[in-house]
Amino acid sequence: MAGKQIEQKNNLIKKSEWSFTPFKGLKDALEQRKDTLSKKHAIQKNTSRNKTDEEIFLDAMADVKEIKEFREIPLQKPRIIKPHPIRTDDSIEILRQIVSGERKIRLSDTGEYMEWISPDVRKDITRRLHQGEFSVQDYIDLHGMTLSEAKEALQLFFRESIKKRIFCVKVIHGRGLRSPRGPVLKEALRNWLQGTFKRWVLAYSTAKDCDGGLGATYVILKSK
Repeated sequence: MAGKQIEQKNNLIKKSEWSFTPFKGLKDALEQRKDTLSKKHAIQKNTSRNKTDEEIFLDAMADVKEIKEFREIPLQKPRIIKPHPIRTDDSIEILRQIVSGERKIRLSDTGEYMEWISPDVRKDITRRLHQGEFSVQDYIDLHGMTLSEAKEALQLFFRESIKKRIFCVKVIHGRGLRSPRGPVLKEALRNWLQGTFKRWVLAYSTAKDCDGGLGATYVILKSK
């Protein structure tokens, strides 16, 4: 009899050990919390639905702080940009004036213009020479000569001019417009003045219109 009571007591102890259920009411608690949140959300929704746009804006801006430095921002005056003057292309008008004779062609602007100056001479000499500021004391005409004849004649002319202490001379060579080979004599003269005869020459420049223009060249000779 005593053994049976002890067994029943042990069974009760084992049953009590396994009867502890801590999450038994969790499901009900979650359901209750869900209902509470739903009701709260519905209340907030109804409350915001009844508010005006201005009230909603004020609620949203409730935590915004004013920056005192930005109360008055000085207005900067716009910088005045002066328009650049529009340059008109007067090329056609200049060409019309040249063709009609109202305007002279500046020889120094053409591709046929020639000038050269020794490094030992002032740079404005060629400009003054072309403008006719130096009197032409003698000249030589190379028209009708071959290149070899022209070179020999020019060499003799320069030697005699230097002996006579002549300062400024004129060489007439033409423009070679009628020659099928172009201005051969003129180009040869350019090469001679800067090559073979360079030791006798201080400067040279295309002559003025009244002195032959592009068909003649002023030459300033050295004194010795």
